[in-house]
Amino acid sequence: MEQNAQPVFGIEKLYVKDLSVEVPNAPEIFLEREAPQVEIQLNTGGRTVGDSVYEVVLTVTVTAKMGDKTVFLVEVGQAGIFRIQNVPEEQIEPLIAVACPNILFPYAREAVSDSVSRAGFQPIVLQPVNFEGMYMQRLQQQEQSGAPVEVSIQ
Repeated sequence: MEQNAQPVFGIEKLYVKDLSVEVPNAPEIFLEREAPQVEIQLNTGGRTVGDSVYEVVLTVTVTAKMGDKTVFLVEVGQAGIFRIQNVPEEQIEPLIAVACPNILFPYAREAVSDSVSRAGFQPIVLQPVNFEGMYMQRLQQQEQSGAPVEVSIQ
């Protein structure tokens, strides 16, 4: 019966695990007229939380600076709990590294935009991200470094 079991990939829960907004140079920074330089960093990670249940966190960090002054820093940890059952072992890591972040990204984008607006700035709208490309690049780097390609699930 186990052999005929259908693969399952489901969303159990989506939530903001971490949200941080900093405007360290307020209120003076609001008097500046020059446009800040914006840097965006993305990180993903996954871990097992139960039998066939995984937590995946997409962390988006947006830093805006004018010279050496930080205008604002917003960090969102958008998380999801996903059920992955009856899927071949070698397909679990791509699901966690590509499919799950693709599901989480629109929620993270909304949280970033909303947080930046609430901090008193023009909203930042994140452009779409190619998580498959990021995953393939990471695999290539691991192969070139000679490190074994391992599942990065804790």
